[in-house]
Amino acid sequence: MLLLAFDTATPAVTAAIGESGPDGEFTLRATASSVDARRHGELLSPTIARIAEEAGIALADLDHVAVGVGPGPYTGLRVGLATAHALAEALGVPCHGVATLDALAFATGRTEPFVAMTDARRKEVFWARYDDHLTRVGEVRVDRPAELDTGGLPLVGGGAHMYADVLGVGSAPVDPLHPDAAAMAELALLRLRRGEELPEPNPLYLRRPDAVEPGAPKKVRQWVK
Repeated sequence: MLLLAFDTATPAVTAAIGESGPDGEFTLRATASSVDARRHGELLSPTIARIAEEAGIALADLDHVAVGVGPGPYTGLRVGLATAHALAEALGVPCHGVATLDALAFATGRTEPFVAMTDARRKEVFWARYDDHLTRVGEVRVDRPAELDTGGLPLVGGGAHMYADVLGVGSAPVDPLHPDAAAMAELALLRLRRGEELPEPNPLYLRRPDAVEPGAPKKVRQWVK
């Protein structure tokens, strides 16, 4: 089972091709990541083409597509989702969603409780608690760092890095900072092999988009002398 995974819900543009063998073993065929919050649309398609070439496959060989559904800023997130829908439809393969924080958590390999956190802009963070790298506790939320009660748990992710002083992280490690598509591919294949239901590939925004339609123009009152 050959799967392409990618995520654009954070400043990172990350993509990977993974394979699940007959016995369920995971093989990473190719992966690439770059961090550039302003070039998601320019970087994603060339990155996918490059890793397909490195993996020695044609995109038509894919059995599944998995995409990070966020949460994340509207503009970056929709680049990945639009690409995933278009690619899966063109290839005639299933398209699955993976919560971006779940992929970030899975990459840690942690076996004890922790909190994963990404930057939500507007001086806020997206965050969720995990019992271990596979088990999220509750829903993903968005809050101001100063208002969070993390219970003294270890923190990982770019959000923890940005607000380390506010969160009291200090110099403690917060790696990985961004989601890794290699981990996302492995997680998606694991869930598919177990028969678990993956989320629909729909955006998890948690907030209204920054860009809004302009309102009606203000009326200008004319004064007659």
